Amino acid sequence: MFTLGFIINPFAGIGGKVGLKGSDGEAIRTEAFARGAKPQAVERARVALESLLDYQDKLEVLTASGDMGENLLQDMGFNYQVVHDSREPSTFEDTIEAAKTMAGLDGSHHRVEVLLFAGGDGTARNVYEAVDEAVPVLGIPAGVKIHSGVYAVTPHAAGLVIEKMLNQKLVSLLETSVMDIDEEAFRQGVVRAKQYGEMQVPAEHRYIQATKSGGREVEELVLQDIADFIIDNMEDERYYLVGSGSTCAVVMDALGLENTLLGIDCVHQGKLIASDMTEADILQLLKDHPKQVKVVITVIGGQGHIIGRGNQQLSSAVLSQLNKDDISIIATKTKLKELEGRPLIVDSDEPDINQRFAGVTKVITGYEDFVLYPVGIET
Repeated sequence: MFTLGFIINPFAGIGGKVGLKGSDGEAIRTEAFARGAKPQAVERARVALESLLDYQDKLEVLTASGDMGENLLQDMGFNYQVVHDSREPSTFEDTIEAAKTMAGLDGSHHRVEVLLFAGGDGTARNVYEAVDEAVPVLGIPAGVKIHSGVYAVTPHAAGLVIEKMLNQKLVSLLETSVMDIDEEAFRQGVVRAKQYGEMQVPAEHRYIQATKSGGREVEELVLQDIADFIIDNMEDERYYLVGSGSTCAVVMDALGLENTLLGIDCVHQGKLIASDMTEADILQLLKDHPKQVKVVITVIGGQGHIIGRGNQQLSSAVLSQLNKDDISIIATKTKLKELEGRPLIVDSDEPDINQRFAGVTKVITGYEDFVLYPVGIET
C-alpha cells in the first residue's frame, strides 16, 4: 500500500485574478474576497487527483480536515484518513502541523511515501519548515507566485508523477530549491526572491539507452561516482556495515580496504575494523554503539533482493534495531531498469520486520543522484 500525504492551502492563488499578486496574510485574503476572488487551489488539486482515481486500492491517503483535503477526497470518492484537524479558517500553522504529522515528525506513527500539496511559494516554505528533507514532497501549482522548484509544471503533471510511482516506474529524486519573493516589494514592481532551502522531489526520469561498445567503461564510472558519494558522506562517529556484492566491493576498493565479496565488513573512520561479520558480531556492534550503525547494501541476485540473498547476517533481530534511514541502497540505473518494474525485495526471517522496510525508498544511483524505487516483501 502506497501512503500519500495530501494537503491543500485553500487560499493559494486567490489574489492573482484580482490583481493582488499574492495571497500571504489575512488582510490580503480579506481584500481578495472583497474584490470577488474565488478559491482555485481545490480545483487545481482535483485535476492532479484525477490521474489517481483508478489506483484507490493501492493508496492510503493521509490528509487534513475540511478544505485542506478532506472535502475534496470525500467528493472524489477516495479512501482517506484525517490526521490533522484544521482551524476554521485554516492558517499556515495548519500546513506546518499537518505536514509534520504526515512525516512522522510530531511523534506519531505516520510516515508518508510522498507529501503532495497544493499551493504557492508560501505554502512550499511552510512545508519546508515542517519536513525539510524528511520525506519527498511534490507541489501542485496553485499559487500566484511559483518560483520554487518543488512544483510540477501543471496540476495534471503532478498527478502523473504519482501515477508513475504507483505503477512502480522509476522516477528520479531531485534536490530542488524552495524560493519565495517579498510580496510587498513585488506589488511595488520589485522582484526580490530568496532561497529558503531545498527539499527532495520525485520527478519523471528519462533513460539514456546503453550501448554495447564501451558500456562496461560507463558502468565503472557510475559505480565510482556511487562509491565516492558514500565515502564523502561517511561520518567519523558512525560504524558502516558494507554488504555483499560487486557494487559494494567498489566502495571498499575506493577506501583502499580488503573486502569480503560474499560477506559483511565494518568500516569506522576509514578503517576496516571487522571482516566477514556474523549476525552475532553485528548484534554486539549494535549493543556497543547504539544509534551509530549504518548499512550499505546493493541489489543482490536477478530478482531484486536487497535483504535475504547473500546477506542473511542482516537478520530480523538486526533489522529490528535499524530504521529505513539507517540503510543506504546503492545500484546503477541500468541495474534497476533490468528489474522491469519489479520491486526490490526484503526477505528476512520475520514477516513483520520485512513489512517495516516496505514502501518507496531512495536508491543512490550516482554522486548526489538518486531515484525513488518501490520495496516489497517476499511473499
